[in-house]
Amino acid sequence: MPRPTPLSGFPELLPSQRAAELAVLDSLRSTFELHGFASLETRSVETLDQLLRKGETSKEVYVLRRLQAESGDTDTGWGLHFDLTVPLARYVLEHAGKLEFPLRRYQIQKCWRGERPQEGRYREFTQADIDVIGRDELGFDADVEVTEVMAEALSLLPLPPVTLHINNRKLIEGFYLGVGAADPAAVIRAVDKLDKVGADRVRASLLDSAGLDSAQIDQCLALAGISSTDVSFADEVMALGVRHPLLDQGLDELVRALDGATHVRSERFALVADLKVARGLDYYTGTVFEGRMTTHGDVSICAGGRYDALASDGRTTFPGVGISLGVTRILAPLMARGLIDADRSVPSCVLVALPTENDRDSARAVARALRARGIATEIAPTADRFGRQIRHADRRGIPYVWFPATGDSGNQVKDIRSGEQVDADASVWQPPVDDLRPRLVSTDPQELLP
Repeated sequence: MPRPTPLSGFPELLPSQRAAELAVLDSLRSTFELHGFASLETRSVETLDQLLRKGETSKEVYVLRRLQAESGDTDTGWGLHFDLTVPLARYVLEHAGKLEFPLRRYQIQKCWRGERPQEGRYREFTQADIDVIGRDELGFDADVEVTEVMAEALSLLPLPPVTLHINNRKLIEGFYLGVGAADPAAVIRAVDKLDKVGADRVRASLLDSAGLDSAQIDQCLALAGISSTDVSFADEVMALGVRHPLLDQGLDELVRALDGATHVRSERFALVADLKVARGLDYYTGTVFEGRMTTHGDVSICAGGRYDALASDGRTTFPGVGISLGVTRILAPLMARGLIDADRSVPSCVLVALPTENDRDSARAVARALRARGIATEIAPTADRFGRQIRHADRRGIPYVWFPATGDSGNQVKDIRSGEQVDADASVWQPPVDDLRPRLVSTDPQELLP
């Protein structure tokens, strides 16, 4: 069989890298559940009508079709979901009668997006979302809460620092209406590209597509230039002299969001009001988030916001707010640079050594006793010299080797990192908590600092 050709955009991890990813997912799951968010999993397939209804281009959707499909087959209108928000909207509508609101949900799942692969962008990736969904109404405190939860989740990981940029769509839409823009949505879409294309191209777009004059464009770019780590941004906005009721409402909400989440700041998590952030999708109606990591340049690693009418059945509307975290987008580049890994490639905490092949039954008894108390254990594959069995454990990153009782000696366990070897009883011996499972480690912590 010829050597397989790798498929670009579909990451495959080595065992230690997969262990690192699982450590991240376990940490995220634990934080989300500590805040009372329940786990959901939706199907991987949605109808194309559902996938495309919020403006996503058909070029990004992977369409499903059976190899032997015949004309008229009903599955020809299906596609793989490209995010977890569109499936959530469909799920809420389909199951609303069986759900309790506000629905506090987290979802960690694979997604597929048909775009040109590059660092930070993949065709298959894992995403972690948290959302709070209400029925007809949802208090503004939910905006602050999802910020707090995601900040805490990221702060617990040994990853590069993250800055969460936060804005409010009411604020910017009200401002654009206040300067006389006939189509605020066109202005939002143009300004949202400011970091990618620069001020000159945004100015040209505002002139041609949005129909603004030079004075209006100057005002819009002045607003986009406002950024602050505290609520002083509100005074800067008011100093521009633009007035509109929607602007006032958006300013008040952004002040509350930034002020309410001040306590989440840490050396690994910064929060900044950034008035050029808009998020291009039209369903955002209030608070919008965009998180960036210091080692990832301008690539967004998490994003989201408030959507007051993402899901509706015509009688009931389900407003919500949420943040999506690109797990693969964060981890894959760091792993490719050798900056993060797991401290071992296997879940095993203990390797039970084999003095002879005749001791395999007693080794199995020790392993069963350890596993019964939640200690991941494997048995040496062969009864080789103990030195070789220890090297086997070391190569796999297993921290402890257990020597079963033989002759006059009792059971002993050796920490092969320190060399300490002590008598032990499999029914009571317990390793340190940090050794029970593979841990995410920074292979070069200085490289992860700003």
